[in-house]
Amino acid sequence: MKKYLTDTKTLKQIYYYLTKIRRFEEKIIELYPKQEIRCPVHLYIGQEAIAVGVCLNLRKEDYLFSNHRNHGHLIAKGADIKPLFAELYGRITGCCEGKGGSMHMVSVEHSVMGTSAIVGGSIPIAVGVALAFRMKNEKKVAVVFFGDGAVDEGVFYESLNFAALKKLPVVFVCENNFYATNSPQKNRQVNPDIYKIADFFRMPGICVDGNDVFAVNKAAKGLIEKARKGRGPSLLEARTYRWKTHVGPETDIEKGFRDKGEVEEWMKKDPLKKFKSTILKNKLLKNEDLKQMEEGIDREIDQALDFALHSHCPTEGDLYKGVY
Repeated sequence: MKKYLTDTKTLKQIYYYLTKIRRFEEKIIELYPKQEIRCPVHLYIGQEAIAVGVCLNLRKEDYLFSNHRNHGHLIAKGADIKPLFAELYGRITGCCEGKGGSMHMVSVEHSVMGTSAIVGGSIPIAVGVALAFRMKNEKKVAVVFFGDGAVDEGVFYESLNFAALKKLPVVFVCENNFYATNSPQKNRQVNPDIYKIADFFRMPGICVDGNDVFAVNKAAKGLIEKARKGRGPSLLEARTYRWKTHVGPETDIEKGFRDKGEVEEWMKKDPLKKFKSTILKNKLLKNEDLKQMEEGIDREIDQALDFALHSHCPTEGDLYKGVY
C-alpha cells in the first residue's frame, strides 16, 4: 500500500462519505414509492468513488459545480443532508426553499453555488468562476462534474478551449457511465476515449477507474494542485456505471434498456465494497470502526428525514420570494 493510503483519518473520511452517499440514495429508493417525494430523482449509486476521490482534495472555498445527478457531489463536499432531504420533500427548510428539488441542489456555505439540469450547462459557469479567480488573483480552484452525454454538447469544447487559452484554474471531471439517458456511448461518439480530447486543447487528460477511490483521489490531487499553482486546466475521465435508471429508483433492466448481465457485472465492481475490502484486507481499519461509522450515518439520515418531514411546506406568498 502506498504511504498516502495509510493515513487513518483520511481512510475514515473516505469510508464515511462513500457510505453516507450510498445510504442517502438508498433511503430515497425506500421512500420514493410512497409518492411523498414528487420531484424526479437522478441517483448516484455506483459512482460514489468519483465524488469522494475528487472532493477530498478540495478546500471549502473551492467551487464545485454539478448536474442533475448531484447528491453525491454535495455530500462529498460536506453539505448538510437536512436541507437536502427537505428540498426533496419540497419544504421551506430545503436548500432551495422547496423550489428546486433534486436537480437543483445548492450549499453556498460549502461553495456549491447551484446545480443545473441542463446537460453541460454547468461547464461554462465553472470556467467563468475560474476566470474570476484568476482576475482576482485568488488561489482557488473550480471543479465541474458532468457525464459522457455532456461531451456531445458544443459548449463542452468551447469551455475547454477558453479555459486552456486563459490557463484557468478549473478541473473538468467527466463521470463516464457509458450512457446518456438510455443511449450508449458507442452509439453517440466515434472516439470512446474522452480524456484524449484534452490533447486538442493542449491540456492534461487522464483516464482512471472511477470505481477505485484511490485512483480517483491520486489523479485528482495532482490536477487540482496544478490548477491551484496557476498551471491551467485539465480533463479527468473517470469510468464508472450507474446502477439505477437515468431517473428514478428502478433499473433499466425491467424496461429493456440495458442487459441484465451488464448491470450485474458492473455491480460486482461496487466502489464501496472495493474500498472496504482493501482496507480490511490490509488491516488499515478495523471492522468495528466501520460499523460504528455506519451506525452514526444511519442516525444522521434518520434525523435529517425527521427534520424534513416536520418542516412546513412553502406558502403561496413564498412563491415570489427570491425571484429577480
